[in-house]
Amino acid sequence: MLLTATNIWGALRGLETFSQLPWRDEDGTFYLNKTDVVDFPRFPHRGLLLDTSRHFLPLRIILETLDVMAYNKFNVFHWHIVDDQSFPFQSMVFPDLSSKGSYNSATHVYAAADVNMVIEYARLRGIRVIPEFDTPGHTRSWGPGVPGLLTPCYVSTKPSGTYGPVNPILNSTYQFMASFFAEVSAIFPDFYLHLGGDEVDFTCWKSNPDIRAFMEKMQFGEDYSKLESFYIQRLLDIVASYKKGYMVWQEVFDNGVKVNPNTVIHVWKESPITFQEEMSRVTEAGFRTLLSSPWYLNIISYGQDWLTAYKVEPLDFKGTAEQKKLVIGGEACMWGEYVDATNLTPRLWPRAGAVAERLWSNKTVRNREDAYARLSDFRCTLLRRGIQAEPLYTGFCEFDTV
Repeated sequence: MLLTATNIWGALRGLETFSQLPWRDEDGTFYLNKTDVVDFPRFPHRGLLLDTSRHFLPLRIILETLDVMAYNKFNVFHWHIVDDQSFPFQSMVFPDLSSKGSYNSATHVYAAADVNMVIEYARLRGIRVIPEFDTPGHTRSWGPGVPGLLTPCYVSTKPSGTYGPVNPILNSTYQFMASFFAEVSAIFPDFYLHLGGDEVDFTCWKSNPDIRAFMEKMQFGEDYSKLESFYIQRLLDIVASYKKGYMVWQEVFDNGVKVNPNTVIHVWKESPITFQEEMSRVTEAGFRTLLSSPWYLNIISYGQDWLTAYKVEPLDFKGTAEQKKLVIGGEACMWGEYVDATNLTPRLWPRAGAVAERLWSNKTVRNREDAYARLSDFRCTLLRRGIQAEPLYTGFCEFDTV
């Protein structure tokens, strides 16, 4: 065996390829055919998003997922670590965030040692870890641990007792964000943080008299997207001050927030315009972009829905060759509303392998029958490795009773 690569990460991918080449005959004897392989990835960013807020994912299941990501040559773990439902990230600077915002502060948190283990475990497998702390929306779980951070909602002229997005008009909000993201920036070594910025519900902001007075003072009229942009811009400036780059969901771009040239725009929506139209707009503006819109693997259907993911062509949009060079890859997403440790693995694998191949292989590799044969065989390999991957269709694998 001779393996040559330009860097250690290429050597890791080559070793993974080698591990999948041996085959067994009916007597159980392993063979390895003489093979020459010249291989390289089409896109540099081949990611998988896990949501650990809607349902907490134990450390062991995250580590197992990193193993299978490496088997599939994914190289970015997008850790959507907190959201409305729970705050399992244990901050040393603001410990009340997890002690009051997690499902269970004794069992359902990621302590510093856990986070460090994920980062190092991933690194040894050639996988970057990019955490996402989404604001100003999706922050309900932040509220109990940081009083005054969220916006009080009103009914008529009185507080309703409920809270909305982060309060964007208070200096204390930005003081907190500066301290919190200083800690996050120190913990996670990757250049990029994902800052979210999606799905902000303006209803609570509209009900709050202090917010409305601020809107009038700033001459924002009734356009609350301008208030959102005001907040996002200040947050981006904070993160940039720590020499970090940032990724954001597409709404930040759609709302015209001023972002630096290194910003990566993450495309996830299918309406009111198609993802192809959005990719065209984002790249025309000169920003690098990631695609996730057609790869929400939490959405399942009866049948071979891996085919839907497989047939996607990320560069199938109107634009120049220079625009298409700005597409750095994509991510498969596994959102957690209906997913926990009991069903994550079979729901992900081997379906996510269809996305992995689309992001790794040449555009011309598109034959679905060949892909089915490869994925079916790989699913059997995963079973042999102890990964409970679900079947693609009817058939047989000698390890399917293990």
